[in-house]
Amino acid sequence: MKPILLFLLLLFAVPVCAALPPVFPAEAVEKSQADLRTTTYLSPVRVMWIQNEELVEGADHLLAKGKGQMINAPYPHCVMTSREGRRPSLLLDFGREIQGGVQIVTAGITGHKPARVRVRLGESASEAMCEITPESGATNDHAMRDYVMYLPWYGVSETGNSGFRFVRIDLLVDDVVVPVQEIRAKFTYRDIPYLGSFRSSDPRLDSIWMTGAYTVHLNMQDYLWDGIKRDRLVWMGDAHPELCTMLAVFGDNEVMKKTLDQARDQTPLPGWMNGICAYSLWWALIHHDYYMYTGDLDYLREQQSYMNALFDMAAGMVDGQGHEHMTGAGRFLDWPTSRDRKAVDAGLHALLLMTFDAGIRMAGALGDTALAAKCSSAAERMRKVTPDYATTKQSAALAALAGLVPARQVNEEVLKKGGVEGFSTFYGYYMLQAKAKAGDYAGAIDNIDTYWGAMLDLGATTFWEDFDIKWLDNAARIDELVPEGKVDVHRSYGDFCYKGFRHSFCHGWASGPTAWLSEHVLGISIVEPGCKAVRVRPHLGGLQWAEGTFPTPYGVISVRHERQGDGTVKSKISAPKGVKIVR
Repeated sequence: MKPILLFLLLLFAVPVCAALPPVFPAEAVEKSQADLRTTTYLSPVRVMWIQNEELVEGADHLLAKGKGQMINAPYPHCVMTSREGRRPSLLLDFGREIQGGVQIVTAGITGHKPARVRVRLGESASEAMCEITPESGATNDHAMRDYVMYLPWYGVSETGNSGFRFVRIDLLVDDVVVPVQEIRAKFTYRDIPYLGSFRSSDPRLDSIWMTGAYTVHLNMQDYLWDGIKRDRLVWMGDAHPELCTMLAVFGDNEVMKKTLDQARDQTPLPGWMNGICAYSLWWALIHHDYYMYTGDLDYLREQQSYMNALFDMAAGMVDGQGHEHMTGAGRFLDWPTSRDRKAVDAGLHALLLMTFDAGIRMAGALGDTALAAKCSSAAERMRKVTPDYATTKQSAALAALAGLVPARQVNEEVLKKGGVEGFSTFYGYYMLQAKAKAGDYAGAIDNIDTYWGAMLDLGATTFWEDFDIKWLDNAARIDELVPEGKVDVHRSYGDFCYKGFRHSFCHGWASGPTAWLSEHVLGISIVEPGCKAVRVRPHLGGLQWAEGTFPTPYGVISVRHERQGDGTVKSKISAPKGVKIVR
């Protein structure tokens, strides 16, 4: 016998059971790979459409609350039958956008064999009905939304991992009877409380606040994603408005550190995060805002080495006259401005200046005088330049926020013109921030109502990757099959990487109004790191009253503001111990 063969025989001669502990030890679980999310199941709220209705019996049974367990006893079923070359299909609505998959419970299928079905997930009803073609824009990119699954004889099947609200099921087998006990959505999310809240005299604003909160909640998966159907990736630009919303609604969460650290660890310098220079700047700005909220100086100190090198690299790309020359990556603000070189150049100049200003403040907290001097020198040079900011509302908003141009001037010259024409879901947040800096709170509230509210008017339960107010013209709602003569918004619109059904209808960068309403209408802004001092200065615009809560590391701040007969605003404020309220 060869020595190596003898060695293997001796090695595996010990019974396998003897090598295993009688109880699975908790220490064996690798916590870094543990899933902290929760799974629950949702039954559909309506059967929207049936193909070959005579081949489907008891479809309404699918609306009953499910159990997830096959019952081997008389029980109501939806029976799908195929015969004579004709097969049935169903379209189900689960009532709201979710992240997860589909569970199907089946009884005694004809022939005691598995039955094949085609499953199509859709963020709109029309997406669930579409074919994957270049013309439709539908894809299986990033997550499978159109696939085949097998249903067992007396059993339960689960499959899918995407963002959706609507599910179409097509039976793919001929001459078969398939008793379906349940079809449920498998909903995966972080089970965390909504500590922040917002209510006002305008219920539409309340719905917008909650929709933004829910949009970010769905994207708080293993990491903080941009979207739950597409791209399901960490994009640092997207993460900034998501952070602002997350802090206003949920407070701190471990998903933020995981996301920031992943971006840092996977982007060794001189690389730019996500291959986009602006996204490394957003990473630094997120750290500033995150530190202001948490006051976690130890975590900020963990970034000091990387941040010093990043600021050193960026400062080296500012010439003696104050012009930036960031190279080695894509120059990008958001998709609608990507073809406008002047807008991108002006926006990046302002964004880099904002980043240096944030760097000065973080350096002060760290006691890093060299970093502070480096940022101050670059910022001083950049402030001498006024870029051509007025080509888009995106670049104009950043110029105002960076202090390069008076915010009131920007608001009058650019932001007010055309109402919400030229708004975008990502940079709309910074347009709102610039309007607040200009003191135009009523105008910003009106923009929120008009622009984000329009998505709700079209049936949205989460906010979209992109939206143009012109899309409202003759548009069908996304929660209905498109009537003859109406425009299918999902199929018809979109550009760049989000054409047609590839367009994400749950994108965290669109959640800005939630953070904005908490900061400016409720009036809650952080003055000292760790929320040790918080300013409460409400701006009701045309509202009669507003109330809500804001989570801090010390507990929840509660406020209620009411407009009095003489036009003044009376406020009631309750703050936890450890938080100083500044008026």
